Amino acid sequence: MSGVVLVVEDDRELREVVRRYLERAGHTVHTTGSGAEALSLLEDGGFGLVVLDLGLPDVDGREVLAAARQGREVPVVVLTARSQVEDRIDGLRRGADDYVTKPFSPTELVLRVEAVLHRTQSTSGIAEPPVFGGGRLRIDETRHEAHLDGLALELTPTEWGLLTVLASSPGRVYSRYELVNRVRGYEFAGYERTIDSHVKNLRHKLGDNGGAIVETVLGAGYRLGWSRDR
Repeated sequence: MSGVVLVVEDDRELREVVRRYLERAGHTVHTTGSGAEALSLLEDGGFGLVVLDLGLPDVDGREVLAAARQGREVPVVVLTARSQVEDRIDGLRRGADDYVTKPFSPTELVLRVEAVLHRTQSTSGIAEPPVFGGGRLRIDETRHEAHLDGLALELTPTEWGLLTVLASSPGRVYSRYELVNRVRGYEFAGYERTIDSHVKNLRHKLGDNGGAIVETVLGAGYRLGWSRDR
């Protein structure tokens, strides 16, 4: 589920990394390094979620968190170097929907953002997770779970990323370059062939159906071979 995300982070390089990953996942992203500007933007409204660094130079990040949660109750994923248990508990008590500590995986952050959006943006109750192949494959991004024939799949972050990217558009062919950049990020560009080993491992975990679920399109890349039921 895509959304309009406000990223509040004073580290410019890190802010741009987060922006690129979120935009690559289909989200519309606004960024700022200023807590004061974040407060102004939140007052104007229009955001579905805030990714918030608590350690801002001009305004206490907790003030921005409080502003996001008041009125429209915009969900917040806190992104901070404060890793103590007490800090996490304090952030959650103040209304944060999730808490990610630095250093972090941008891919994991995107998944956490999307999980929060799934929980908060559905207008028709809790949306049923997508099912493929006549009910055999179920992918629940909100819970970060995948099941095949009722059995949970134990996937690495890269394997999970591969499966969810392919499942986002069944039948669409993704090149190795696309998959590397969607799953791992631009810093891995130029290493497209590394995706083959991850596909091999993913197919192995999918068992006898691996080759049918993750199909190879010669000279082009990979696609999800099973259609979506719902």
